[in-house]
Amino acid sequence: MNPNLRYQFENASHATALLRPALVKPTHAPDTRPLPPAPTPISLAATAPQPHTPRVQLDDIKTRIHQEILALMDWQRMESMAPDRLRTELKALTEELIAKHKLALNETERCLIIQAIQDEMLGLGPIESLLSDPTVSDILVNGPFQVYAERHGKIVHTDVQFDNEAHLLRVIDRIVSRIGRRVDEMSPMVDARLPDGSRVNAVIAPLAMDGPLLSIRRFAVVPFSVHNLISMGTLTSGMADLINGLVRARLNVLVSGGTGSGKTTLLNVMSASIPGDERIITIEDAAELQLQQPHVVRLETRPPNIEGKGEISQRELLRNSLRMRPDRIIMGEVRGGEVLDMLQAMNTGHDGSMTTIHANSPRDALTRLEHMLGMSGLKAETRALRQQIAAALSVVIQVSRLSDGQRKITSMQEITGIEGDIISMQEIFRFEQTGLDPDGRVQGQFVATGIRPKFMQRLVTRGIALSDKMFEPTQRWS
Repeated sequence: MNPNLRYQFENASHATALLRPALVKPTHAPDTRPLPPAPTPISLAATAPQPHTPRVQLDDIKTRIHQEILALMDWQRMESMAPDRLRTELKALTEELIAKHKLALNETERCLIIQAIQDEMLGLGPIESLLSDPTVSDILVNGPFQVYAERHGKIVHTDVQFDNEAHLLRVIDRIVSRIGRRVDEMSPMVDARLPDGSRVNAVIAPLAMDGPLLSIRRFAVVPFSVHNLISMGTLTSGMADLINGLVRARLNVLVSGGTGSGKTTLLNVMSASIPGDERIITIEDAAELQLQQPHVVRLETRPPNIEGKGEISQRELLRNSLRMRPDRIIMGEVRGGEVLDMLQAMNTGHDGSMTTIHANSPRDALTRLEHMLGMSGLKAETRALRQQIAAALSVVIQVSRLSDGQRKITSMQEITGIEGDIISMQEIFRFEQTGLDPDGRVQGQFVATGIRPKFMQRLVTRGIALSDKMFEPTQRWS
């Protein structure tokens, strides 16, 4: 055996003897599937690890071991194995290959190689470590060598990298193929969802100029509770009691905020106050809501196929949901003409419905709703459009992500009607920012404006008792 090519197997029978029986192709029934190209040999003279192997060499060793495993694996047996067993087999096989080729790796480096092989074969490669990190809420891949993550509201650069563009494209294709989608030059943008519910968006060439782009919005495995939001400073216990009362009294609520401000999280928390004996229908572009009630019907839109046919929009789902005897309708986000059907549903017996919208303030949210009504094809005067909005909605809750990454309810406003051609609103609570501390954290306090909302009478008639003291202007909470 050539000492400069010691990373190769001596022959096919030697390779078969090394591989564990559960993964190796049976010699009596050769697999007719096309195999990957034979791996390029690694010379130990060039890659023998030092006490602390450089990352480039570790990545190279991982890649070559991965190629050897791919070339010798029995794919049919692999697909039939349970993930836990396959993970164990891959670990054992990788350890055997490392030992056989006498690669001088320390224990940490051996674990890194094994984990990388397992992630590559069973997960999403390099970003699998970020997906398993509970502190990461967003993963942003800008080409193969630039990966960012959002932790605690702040975007930070990570040391995660892909081998090359082809490696990143394989991971993207693995994500979208699981749900029957495709991404190629004819369809270079795609939305998808991971098995844990995380939302995925991918853009490739020719739209992405500097390499494939991948964005993953993660969601907590265990949904946040109202106590979590109170402890995080998103709202106060008094505001939480009021929101609980709004939901139980079946008032229609619009949650407004920017991207990543926590709209869906708040909607999930609010939905926990819905009684368990009600039939809830959720409608979303990408399923994100995690309602805990026993009677929940989840509907998700469908994009057009490669021929541009077969699309099912939120508006179609909403119209169909009205024939499904819902007690409440929760729409993940209104973006277009479906707002007309949503407002009509709120006005015709589906009290207690909720939705979100992208807007920077409660007033902007109402303006956006008005523009969306125009997109629906409704021909009506401005006053008539605003009357419909004012009649359907009771409360607008504004959530914001502050400069230090904190998410807070910055305003809670009641819609009181329409005066002239203007929808009238009154603010109940707001967050007043007073400055920044030496660490850059936002300082401020929640303030009651002193206004007792008109909907309090409805809460009283529904048997929901709240103290009027929470509305006194002297009430301030940091």
